[in-house]
Amino acid sequence: MGEVGSLIAGAPIPAAPDLVRMRRDRGEKLQHQLGAAGLDGLVLMGTSAVAYATGAVAPAVDSSHAVLDRTVAIVVSGAPAAHLFTAHPEGAPSELPTEFVHGPLYPELDEGVTTIKRALDELFEPGARLGCDELTHAMLRGLPDREFTSAAAVLGAAKLCKTPDELACIRAAQRINELAMWDVQAMLRPGLRQTDLTARFLRRVFELGATTNAIDPIWQVMPTMRAGGPWTTHGDIAFPLATGDRLLREGDVIWVDSGITYQGYASDFGRTWIVGADPAPSARQQAQFDRWAAVVEAVLERCQPGTTALELGQTAIAANEGVKPWIEHFYLAHGVGTDSAEMPLIGTDLGASFDERLILQPGMVFVLEPVIWDDGAAGYRAEDIVAITDDGWVPLSAHPYDPFVGAW
Repeated sequence: MGEVGSLIAGAPIPAAPDLVRMRRDRGEKLQHQLGAAGLDGLVLMGTSAVAYATGAVAPAVDSSHAVLDRTVAIVVSGAPAAHLFTAHPEGAPSELPTEFVHGPLYPELDEGVTTIKRALDELFEPGARLGCDELTHAMLRGLPDREFTSAAAVLGAAKLCKTPDELACIRAAQRINELAMWDVQAMLRPGLRQTDLTARFLRRVFELGATTNAIDPIWQVMPTMRAGGPWTTHGDIAFPLATGDRLLREGDVIWVDSGITYQGYASDFGRTWIVGADPAPSARQQAQFDRWAAVVEAVLERCQPGTTALELGQTAIAANEGVKPWIEHFYLAHGVGTDSAEMPLIGTDLGASFDERLILQPGMVFVLEPVIWDDGAAGYRAEDIVAITDDGWVPLSAHPYDPFVGAW
C-alpha cells in the first residue's frame, strides 16, 4: 500500500498537535460556517459539540447525572471565543478568557431555562437566527420567542475537513489504541473470557495516555453462517454485539472493535483474530483476507481530492466481483474526529445520489471497513484510518493484520 503525500493545504501533519492553535482554528471554522449559513450564533449541548467549540473537558457521567453535569456552549457570530457554561470551570482551556466561562445552565430544568433566556438576551438581539443541536422539553416550553434551526449544517461543515493538528490528534489516539491491542493479542488463548481482554485493554490505554474510553471494546465471536448469529432486521450479519464473559475456544474467529480518545479525538481499531495456540488461518480464511486487501487497495488507489464517494463505493464493489463488501445498513467508510462516526459517510442507505455529491477534499479523514463474508466459513473484517491530502492520501493507522499474511 502506498500514498502520494502528506500535506494538508500545504502544511504537514505535525509529530505532536499544537492544541492552542487547533482550538483557534476550530473557532475560525465555526465562525466561517456561521456566516455561510446566515446564522447569528449556535447553542450547543452535545458533549463532542461543546468540546469542539470551546476545547473544554468535563467528567464523564452516567445518564442519571447528566442533568447536573451537562456543559453548554454558545457561539456568537464575530466573537473572539465561544461562551462556556459549566459546573466544571477547571476543564476550560487556559487560553479561554475568564469572561467567556460561566456557571451551569441546566437546560433540562424549567428553572434553568430562565437562566438560558437571560444569557441569550444578553448575547443576541431579538429575532437573532440561532442554530441548536438539541432542544430539551424545558427549552421548548420556556423559550417560545426564540426560533432555532439545526446546528448540523454549521457543525458538519466545520468538522468535515480536519486541520493538520486535528489529524495529529487522531493519529495519536490510534497509536495508543494499537499499542494496547499488541498486549491484548499477545495474551489471546482458549479459556480466556472476553472480559479478560477488556480488562487488559482498558488498563493499557490509560497507561499509554488515553483521555477517555469512547467505545467499550468488542470481541465478537463470529458464527460460521449468518443463520447462526443473532436475528437482525435486515437479515445480514449482526455486528457489533456487546461483550460479555463468554469463554473463548480454539479456532474462534473474533471481530475486534474499539475506540479511545486523545484530546477529544477518537480512534477506531478493527481487526479479525483467530483464537488458538497456533492461530494460522485456513486457506479459505486467508483467501477472505486477500479479497479484503484487494478491495482496500483498489479503493485507496482512487483516494485523492476530486474523487466522489460514489466512485469509491463502485470501486469497492468491482474489486469484490460485483458484490457489495460491507454489512447492510453499515458503510464502506465513515468519518472519525470528535465523534467516533461522523461525516464523510460512504456507502450508506442514503443512496447513490448522496454519495455522488460527496467529493473528497484535503483534510477529510475516514475509516475504511469493508467486510468479506462466506456463508459457512465466517468472514474477515478490519478497519484502517486514512486522511485525504493535497495530492492523495496518508495512513493514520499502522497495525499489522496478524495472523493473516501476504498483504502490503
